[in-house]
Amino acid sequence: MAKQKVLLLGATGETGSSILNGLQESGNFDIEVLVRPASVNKPSVQKIQEQGIKTRCIDINESSDLVSVLSGIDILISAIGPHDLLQQKKLLQAAKSAGIKRIVPCAFITVAPPHGAMLLRDEKEEIYNDIKFLGIPYTIIDVGFWYQISFPSLPSGKIDYASLMPNNIIHDDGTAPNLLTDLRDVGRFVARIVCDDRTLNKYVYTYGDILSENEIYLIAEELSGEILKPTPMSNKQIEDAVAQAKTALSQDPQDPMKRISVYKSQYQHSKYVRKDNGPAYADYLGYLNARTLYPEFTPISFREYFAEVLAGKGKKPYASS
Repeated sequence: MAKQKVLLLGATGETGSSILNGLQESGNFDIEVLVRPASVNKPSVQKIQEQGIKTRCIDINESSDLVSVLSGIDILISAIGPHDLLQQKKLLQAAKSAGIKRIVPCAFITVAPPHGAMLLRDEKEEIYNDIKFLGIPYTIIDVGFWYQISFPSLPSGKIDYASLMPNNIIHDDGTAPNLLTDLRDVGRFVARIVCDDRTLNKYVYTYGDILSENEIYLIAEELSGEILKPTPMSNKQIEDAVAQAKTALSQDPQDPMKRISVYKSQYQHSKYVRKDNGPAYADYLGYLNARTLYPEFTPISFREYFAEVLAGKGKKPYASS
């Protein structure tokens, strides 16, 4: 039986790299990656090519021949960066004309409502709606929050090497449950989801653990032997941070750092004030549960991940950016 041909956009990013690894590990796909002409000679792209993976090179903003670029592809997966999300629009009509059997647009975030709670979510949903308008078969995959950006710092500073932004904040009372997935497992879940007929035209959520901040801190203290003294952040402070970030962005809409501040503050509000990123709300929204779909797959637990970090085996996200 011929393998399905997958074209992956954004293969050199954190999420894209995990997806590429997961697809390769599964052995079920013929994989190619889509890269911009300006990126062809980058070490990260050359490393992919050295693995024998073919690249299709095109600037999606300028090309008028996207249909031929997508020809022969069964599954198109996008892990494009957050600042380029709307560029996916240029691929959609071409994907329909090329007969793509399934498009997986860039989702891979926390569970949240389709409009109004998070700017990042709103922009992703704009792409989803265009896909549905065109009638292209799709699957939306959300992965909660990564373990790699969910652990607290320790008083000793022992694990700061693996932390994107060391902090010891507890939001509200620390009891909001959150869906969490190890970044390495994102691709392993994706490889299962995209060849499953049950997930066609569905939203799917993944997780390795469902933990509150209080539970995360208890695990950190137990495994490290250190006592953590978190700084509380009230719901009012979270809401104020969102308002301030949105005001700053409105004054300079083209500033990417101000946009990131909005994303970060709205993540906190959605996760800890609204408490969106949990299984109950995901089920309410009609998501399929990947853990129920694939009971044979055992993802990495947060406890296992944190033990790796303590042992010096962690990796800081975006370290190569």
